[in-house]
Amino acid sequence: MSLLGIYEKLLKALGKQNWWPAEDKFEVIVGAILTQQASWKNVEKAIKNLKQHRMLTPEDLYRLDGKRLEELIRPSGFYKVKAKRLKRFVNFLFEKYDGKLERLFSLSMEELRKELLSINGIGDETADSILLYSAGMPSFVVDAYTIRIFSRLGLLKEKKYEKVKEFFEKNLPKDVELYKEYHALIVELGKNICKLKPKCILCPLKEWCEYANSANDFTER
Repeated sequence: MSLLGIYEKLLKALGKQNWWPAEDKFEVIVGAILTQQASWKNVEKAIKNLKQHRMLTPEDLYRLDGKRLEELIRPSGFYKVKAKRLKRFVNFLFEKYDGKLERLFSLSMEELRKELLSINGIGDETADSILLYSAGMPSFVVDAYTIRIFSRLGLLKEKKYEKVKEFFEKNLPKDVELYKEYHALIVELGKNICKLKPKCILCPLKEWCEYANSANDFTER
């Protein structure tokens, strides 16, 4: 059971996910910050608000009053905290890179990841989402679904973020489109099948899964 084999099986069963839905690179970054502790459905509402009020560029968010930003992103939840995180990011962008994403993205992947993680409120998963989906760099995104699914499969020896990320990047080709699609397929499986209370009978990976096979019959789970 290889990581590529798992990917191919998921792709065949679930189809291409074509994630991340966004019109430009900055929208991806906004979405990556807003999706922390939120469903994508609610994030979409917040992004729609920003678009309707023409507030979805670095320049617009840099000038926008914090309280007004809170109102616009309220549907995403934890809107006060997230408004501060968005403002920190755009302030960082203007203070260090003249407000230009292309200048920020001219850094090496290692340098860019370090810069992103230096911003209060941007953690590993958000930084890697920005690297992969916005900057187009091969940095594998790990989330709670990844750890749950691959722990149940019996493939993870450690569950720390960096170790899981390293496991994927060492065992997959460094391919941006592969990383994007793989992450999206993991999210789809974790959200609808490999849930906290999993539907093992529906899972395309059930024959390879230690968790599913710990029961005598898939229908028991």
